[in-house]
Amino acid sequence: MINKPELTDGEIYIGAITQADGTGNHIILLAGDNNDAEWQAQMDWAKSVGGDLPTRAELILLFEHHREQFQLDWYWSNTQHADAAGYAWCQNFYYGDQYNLSTDHKLRARAVRRVAI
Repeated sequence: MINKPELTDGEIYIGAITQADGTGNHIILLAGDNNDAEWQAQMDWAKSVGGDLPTRAELILLFEHHREQFQLDWYWSNTQHADAAGYAWCQNFYYGDQYNLSTDHKLRARAVRRVAI
């Protein structure tokens, strides 16, 4: 059994993501939704509120189980494109699509914090 970490006001427990070796993290959605900004600015914002942008996998989990916490818009992930410098992945919270865009596009952001399991 995995014990959930304690939450502070406004935080929402999302779930846990584990690796094949049993390591992993609890994912906690932080309060607040940041207006449109370029990818690096959103990465900096997330850090300033004590978190990080979600990974691509975390965004899928958020879309599937907590989409009411998001506006029907595009949100940045923290995941840069593996083969294209200057591009990062994002999630659409209306249709559910994921896509990679140039990091100079301005998209919304939510921050998460991770607690090791």
